[in-house]
Amino acid sequence: MDVGILILIPILLIGIMVFLYIVPLGLWVSALAAGVNVGIFTLVGMRLRRVNPSQIVMPLIKANKAGLDVNVNQLEAHYLAGGDVDRVVDALIAAERASIPLTFERSAAIDLAGRDVLEAVQMSVNPKVIETPIISAVAKNGIELKVRARVTVRANIDRLVGGAGEATIIARVGEGIVTTVGSSEEHTDVLENPDHISRTVLGKGLDAGTAFEILSIDIADVDVGRNIGAQLQTDQAEADKKSLKLVPKNAVPWPLRQNKKCVRKHKTCKLRLWKHKLKFLKHWQRLSETVILALWITTI
Repeated sequence: MDVGILILIPILLIGIMVFLYIVPLGLWVSALAAGVNVGIFTLVGMRLRRVNPSQIVMPLIKANKAGLDVNVNQLEAHYLAGGDVDRVVDALIAAERASIPLTFERSAAIDLAGRDVLEAVQMSVNPKVIETPIISAVAKNGIELKVRARVTVRANIDRLVGGAGEATIIARVGEGIVTTVGSSEEHTDVLENPDHISRTVLGKGLDAGTAFEILSIDIADVDVGRNIGAQLQTDQAEADKKSLKLVPKNAVPWPLRQNKKCVRKHKTCKLRLWKHKLKFLKHWQRLSETVILALWITTI
């Protein structure tokens, strides 16, 4: 009899532990105390569906206390989809307090898209400053300017799903700065009026298609860099100099070689002409002598 009792007690203890694991009585009591209507069989069903009941009931209690219209099925469906239920509920509470229109479906979609919905709501209330890296731009006179800007942005809740991120904002602002500086005749114009860059870039609508709304673009620093125009001219001169060194010292340009050939050919022609003239004179001299001799004989 004593042996049977000793065997029965551990079995009862294991059974109680299994029962308490499958039926979370503590969560059920907490939900009843908070005024949240969650059935005990609903909690058991969560266990059977491999859903952690605490990650559903605790956010539900939090949402109920904040006055949000959220039910168990919505939270459980978002949990099964791989979302962060607690963060979504915190974002809904923050949006409710800040009077930002945000539904549970929109918040869940933002969370499932891989974005931090709570950070987005906080950024809508407290704008974020994005600092660009040093951007190198060249004015028309060839002087390089190194510009660094600060972009103040606010999250756009409606464009968080499918909208571009901070990298796109930085790239577009950099492109606008390069275009504005490159269209300036003198680099001193930019140094005198750096706010011209801000106005021009801000007027381009760079936040289109992004998850942010650009509030302001401020030029933090402008430094004068290298003289790119003079450097390019120097490099071109060095290249021309090297190309001339490749030609041999005794080499004669093609026009001069052709001219020398013509001169030599002309001299040869003149020499041949004089030779023919000398031959003609010799023949004429012999003919003259023969005629004179004949005339002298006839006179005798």
